[in-house]
Amino acid sequence: MKSREEIIENYIAGYNSFDIEKMTADLDDNIKFENISNGNVTDSLIGKPDFIHQAEQAKSLFSQRQQKITSITHHENSTEVTIDYVATLAIDISESFKNRG
Repeated sequence: MKSREEIIENYIAGYNSFDIEKMTADLDDNIKFENISNGNVTDSLIGKPDFIHQAEQAKSLFSQRQQKITSITHHENSTEVTIDYVATLAIDISESFKNRG
């Protein structure tokens, strides 16, 4: 059985290489995923199919992306991972911001 760290590291390796199959290989069918940035939940999904769908959509947004684990804290039923993140967008989003005005 893989440790939590092995599962997390496999996910990060898949994410960094745009390999959705590797990213999701160890995920439970009933995964609950939350992305929290600066204390705010920016994305929340339940279930592996929804997670895969979101991951496939998101990968086209980036030409390069790199997550690096800075800390891992295990709790009884969850694990909190702090990540440094750098990415290069593959699309020009300036028009989206111009239209918000």
